[in-house]
Amino acid sequence: MSVARKIPLVAAVLASAGSLALSAPAATAQVETGPWTSVSPGYSVQQQGCGTVSGLTMSLSCSSASGVQRAERRYDTYCDGVRQFQGTFRINSMSGNRISLKQTFGPSDADFMLAVDSSRRLYSVRNGGATIAPAGTAANGVSVTVNTVHSGSEHRIYINGSSRLKYAGLSGCHYDKFGAYRTDSGAGPISVTWSNIRFWRR
Repeated sequence: MSVARKIPLVAAVLASAGSLALSAPAATAQVETGPWTSVSPGYSVQQQGCGTVSGLTMSLSCSSASGVQRAERRYDTYCDGVRQFQGTFRINSMSGNRISLKQTFGPSDADFMLAVDSSRRLYSVRNGGATIAPAGTAANGVSVTVNTVHSGSEHRIYINGSSRLKYAGLSGCHYDKFGAYRTDSGAGPISVTWSNIRFWRR
């Protein structure tokens, strides 16, 4: 093929690729009907007690059953719209019990708190310990995707894309947190790595 013939061919390929890029749909959320708009809230790192944060790996190194033991990311506060969080966690090791992994914090309290117990069951601290996913769900090395949708005072919780819990919580401003946090009845140690963190609003 001559150089003269190659140039139009390359131009055609580039034009086609540009057309595909322009026509590609906006990123959609994993759960619930959109349209969803991707947002990128800022965050601060929270480390207290024996908690340490290294990138997206959060660890509690002690077995203390008292005091604040925390290793988390705390995202910016929002006060309007329907908000969706999505993240995937993998427990690297855990010999503790009743550790919070994800929170949607309300005006004055943790409005939703997803926790894991020693059987690797996922449960809701706020809802009297209601099971969200059964024992063994969060075994070492297993990736688990969490979606939380917050609309007004309603919380809707999904695990690996399946609806698991819905309840009315607190109205007002909220913010998202994830990592590892000792609940009032819990203790470490634990190491958990998060990935694929996304936020949307509609």
